[in-house]
Amino acid sequence: MKLNRLFSPALAASMGAVLALSGCAAFTDESDQAAGGRLDIAVGFYPLQFVAERVAGDLATVENLTTPGQEPHDLELSINQTSALARADVVVFEQGLQPAVDDAVASNAEGVVIDVVDIVDLLPPSTGGDETDPHFWLDPLLLDEVAAALAKELSALDGDNASTYAANAAALHDELVDLDEDYTAGLAECERNVVVVSHDAFGYLSRYGLRFEAIAGLSPDAEPTPADLARLHDLIDTEGLTTIFGERLISSAMVDTLAADTDVQAAVLDPLEGLTEESEGEDYVSVMRYNLEALMTANGCQ
Repeated sequence: MKLNRLFSPALAASMGAVLALSGCAAFTDESDQAAGGRLDIAVGFYPLQFVAERVAGDLATVENLTTPGQEPHDLELSINQTSALARADVVVFEQGLQPAVDDAVASNAEGVVIDVVDIVDLLPPSTGGDETDPHFWLDPLLLDEVAAALAKELSALDGDNASTYAANAAALHDELVDLDEDYTAGLAECERNVVVVSHDAFGYLSRYGLRFEAIAGLSPDAEPTPADLARLHDLIDTEGLTTIFGERLISSAMVDTLAADTDVQAAVLDPLEGLTEESEGEDYVSVMRYNLEALMTANGCQ
């Protein structure tokens, strides 16, 4: 595990430009809040926000750089977001998932930087190739590893509250272990184990005995070839599938067309890259439980 601090030689100059454009008053107010005892944590996307809020509790202000409903892969940072990242006591991100965040961390992050790539072991995509699959958070036990690492770092920064961070992380650990056990039990006895999804985002659920076949690749913007679609047609027929899964943050056009062509249902399986208006009031655990129910229904699990 590598938890490191990144300092930019050009930080002073870049922050000067940020302040000139965004206004000094807002920056001063938020800095005063941090000085009052609350840590500032900036995170790249929703699952990291969930972990940071649960581990830090009321002891930190957590800013998600990806707004609800936004596709995190496509994130472009505003000046205010870059300012928030620069002044954060802790930045939690995943290198390679959001290029704009990678660049901002390398140029501007002044606090402690936690790259989850240094904490969890990423899988190769189920479609093959040299890339790695960034969607680790769909495995609750891997997300728990990030929570433990964050609790350790927050305790080092704020020793007076170390016991609170540890207790919060322990409570989240229990919840994530329960979730993992429910997935294991719920998917243990199913009529089918093949799942067709819109893009290759669900490989971390394969350890529960599922096999995922994606219409597109790792990128939600990838387009399937005619050969890909022909193969999926045959697979749906051969495996007797009843459902094809789309997602909330991307267009359902490909899924709807394939479902209509093969006379099966189209449903939603949420890769939890971010929340939307449709998931208002939900959180990581509740959406993961929704996914479990959807998978059990589609696969005829007992």
